[in-house]
Amino acid sequence: MARDLIETVGNRLQLHFHKGQLEGWNSKARFILLLAGTQGGKTSFGPHWLMREMQQQGPGDYMVVTPSYPLLSKKALPEFLRVFKDLFGLGDYNKSDKIFTVSDVGFERLYGRKVGDDPPTQIFFGYAADPDSLESATAKAAWCDEAGQKKFKLASWQAILRRLSLSMGRALITTTPYYLGWLKTELWDKRNTDPEIDVIRFESIMNPLFPREEWDRAKGSLPGWKFDLFYRALFTKPAGVIYDCFDSEMHVIPPFAIPADWPRFLGLDFGGVNTAGLFYARKPDTNQLILYREYLAGGRTSAEHAGELLKSEPLIPQCVGGSRSEGQWRREFAAGGLSIRPPDIADVEVGIDRVYGAHKRNEILIFDTCTGYLDEKASYSRKLDDNDEPTEEIEDKNDFHFMDAERYIVGWLNKAQTWTAKSRQG
Repeated sequence: MARDLIETVGNRLQLHFHKGQLEGWNSKARFILLLAGTQGGKTSFGPHWLMREMQQQGPGDYMVVTPSYPLLSKKALPEFLRVFKDLFGLGDYNKSDKIFTVSDVGFERLYGRKVGDDPPTQIFFGYAADPDSLESATAKAAWCDEAGQKKFKLASWQAILRRLSLSMGRALITTTPYYLGWLKTELWDKRNTDPEIDVIRFESIMNPLFPREEWDRAKGSLPGWKFDLFYRALFTKPAGVIYDCFDSEMHVIPPFAIPADWPRFLGLDFGGVNTAGLFYARKPDTNQLILYREYLAGGRTSAEHAGELLKSEPLIPQCVGGSRSEGQWRREFAAGGLSIRPPDIADVEVGIDRVYGAHKRNEILIFDTCTGYLDEKASYSRKLDDNDEPTEEIEDKNDFHFMDAERYIVGWLNKAQTWTAKSRQG
């Protein structure tokens, strides 16, 4: 597929894009989401876009980011090296450092002049499963391949944006929509309101090299949701999504000034690396909760967490957190100034049922600024068996800190007889 994207005409190489790729090529937006069906020609497009961006932005650092190292080695890196090294001879890739450095000859080919006092031109390769690995570079542009996968964290996308901020660099995302996570809430849902975002969607069959027989086979044999996601590049709720009743159009709202006297509640999930908190306000005389703030931090003492959690809060919230066995955490937080109740239930499924019921009754509204929560809500799923049927097991259960925090507080509120919060002292 990728081999036919480039054709030699005389002594020149000529690109041949299909309609979907050409739309991405012509886009002037800062953030381009190329949302494509499997084998639609998205990964083969990325290196050419990045090369043109380097020619336009000049010498400096650039980034290529994939969800994991195995995926980089299998897809993005071979395609990148085929273009940057084999076809154009722009430099060499250091496997141990995971950096491609443009040579002096490559510099002349890219920029039409010899190297002067310019900084080295390098492409850094990173893995989005580890957001911290993306924090050291300052980049002029980034290509993110398969960012729709669950291992490509929202925190990684935010880290990439920070790396691009100094130069106001552009980013290209080439992916299939694997699930309804941050890619949908941060890009797809904003495509018609944010002028910096451009979304180009095309199905696998738009690629002229994709066999019609394979398209028909997949359409006839796969569950509808799976065909829509992987071949039509449509955001569809996959089987196994736990909160399938959650509707972002109905339950997500713009922030507003919450009156200071509204009762406040806080759900906490403890952790040395990730302590997660969700702040809710309740509209007086109703059961409606407003999720207005999220907290996720590590490397702090319990007292430091307590101080940060209570900062700027007009009321000391009623707080429920941790499993029943995590009494030591609650004692340490209490010593730091935040009293925390244990959850009233130990069973995870009962807690999920209580949150599910609250969503069904439209009792929870969420500020659209709670992006970490929204990403977890969309991707919180059960493992599927070989027939794509949901099992009882929660996939990657330990990664969903906000979902645990929510279970603790909403589950308790669902059962509690009082909805009061103490006024802050002093």
